[in-house]
Amino acid sequence: MHPTLLIGLDGATFTILDPLMEDGTMPFLREFVHGGSRAKLMSTPNPLTPPAWITLETGRTPGNHGVFDFIWAEERKSDHYFTLHNFRDIQCETIWSIVSRQNGHVCSLNYPMMAPPPPVAGCIVPGLVSWKHLRRNMHPKGLYDKFKALPGFNARELAWDFDLEKKAETGIPEEEYEHWVEYHIRREQLWFEITCYILKNEPWNLVSILFDGPDKISHMGYRFLDPAVFPKNPTNWEVKIRQLCLEFFRKLDGFMEEIVKIAGPETRVFMASDHGFGPSREVFRVNSWLHSKGYLTWKDLSQLESDKKKTAQRVIDRHFVLLDWKKTTAYARSATSNGIYIRVIGDSCLTGVKPENYESFRDQLITELQDVRDPETGMPIIKDILKKEEAFPGKNNKQAPDLTLVMRDHSFISIMDKKPILYKRPYVEGTHYPAGIFLAKGPGIRQGKIAPRMSIKDVTPCLMYSLGLDIPSDFEGKVPAEIFSENYFSSNPYKIGKETMPVGSGEQLPQAVPLTTDEEKEIYEQFKALGYVE
Repeated sequence: MHPTLLIGLDGATFTILDPLMEDGTMPFLREFVHGGSRAKLMSTPNPLTPPAWITLETGRTPGNHGVFDFIWAEERKSDHYFTLHNFRDIQCETIWSIVSRQNGHVCSLNYPMMAPPPPVAGCIVPGLVSWKHLRRNMHPKGLYDKFKALPGFNARELAWDFDLEKKAETGIPEEEYEHWVEYHIRREQLWFEITCYILKNEPWNLVSILFDGPDKISHMGYRFLDPAVFPKNPTNWEVKIRQLCLEFFRKLDGFMEEIVKIAGPETRVFMASDHGFGPSREVFRVNSWLHSKGYLTWKDLSQLESDKKKTAQRVIDRHFVLLDWKKTTAYARSATSNGIYIRVIGDSCLTGVKPENYESFRDQLITELQDVRDPETGMPIIKDILKKEEAFPGKNNKQAPDLTLVMRDHSFISIMDKKPILYKRPYVEGTHYPAGIFLAKGPGIRQGKIAPRMSIKDVTPCLMYSLGLDIPSDFEGKVPAEIFSENYFSSNPYKIGKETMPVGSGEQLPQAVPLTTDEEKEIYEQFKALGYVE
């Protein structure tokens, strides 16, 4: 197998990276781009971390791999259940397993939903895991102790420093911004050092490290990074924070340079992001709008005692479970899904819309949503409304939102009971945009090539081709021939192989470690800190 390295850059966008390459902040990345190929990489219909990265890891779209959000939820008669996704929820085989069963060695570092870890030939260090559970969710057993022996190893920062990020719940005060950026520099350095250790000390054919700092810095600091929105007459504080954000990317550039150097000149290197980034200026409070139209009713809390009422209201603000289900036909389950679910009467749903009325009800909802206007300008605020069968075809289509909203500024929706229905932000914040990045360099890769737009589902067959392995016939993406030299591509035609293996076939996964209530709350606060919810 040809040695292959994938560097994941969560939320990376050319809007930010191109100016940083031009002004000398990221000299290695500039050299990498000039010596290789680049393309815009289009994300999943809802450009969100879990469905996008899982698509990259499986070569399958969300309608097939079954992950649409950070949470999994279902309705059972009058009760609703939800929890955070884990590896067991991925309904398609991952590239880590595909390569492993063909006698390859893989290493997956900091990818979400990789716990409990699959029994691959190689190493798994999952992301989105509490530091308390990091040891037991690493594969193979004993890997944690090897890392623990590294100078400066810090499990709390390698996972998430929830205490720090909880401070960002209502917005980071000016005096905390410096600490926030410096923390993410330290955290990226920890993942960098682990990657270097793996490359030097473990057998590998495919290694991938996901640096998630670009996403976190962009959520909180987009207004300092994008030249188009940075103030023309900035304050001293704004200049200082911009310089700190630039320092983050300068350090990241150095980390990537060293990783590529250690991997060696024969290694084919790819870089990809799960989505891009751009400015957001407003929030559409979907559940409040649905309530105003008579489609949604919150539970009446007036009869509860004061302390219980406060607790119940916090639950409403965080989740969707305290709705009056007898009077609710449509609701938004989470801000991150950007989706509306229609309740259809059936085995698991006792109330809602009659099955024979589903299409007409949904069409009516679409018509009303298309007419939601900015009260100041009279312009529509929703750019597109995607039906589930169009956006998420596949065997797991039933789990997808019935409607997915694409806002005019690509902002996340709100599920909270608040007014006004359209909230204007006091300043620009960063949000997920559909166009991410794809870069490639190494043996057989064209130099200075700007390739046509790619899909994130193309990355997996590209990696399989780089390794020299057959492309599974059920992959939904294609090998991006344009990034390879004509001579290399003609001399090394790709082959279509067998379908991927059914999920769980021959695998004995460890039991998932359940999250405590406090840990679920901590992860929720992280989402809130990053702007996924108000």
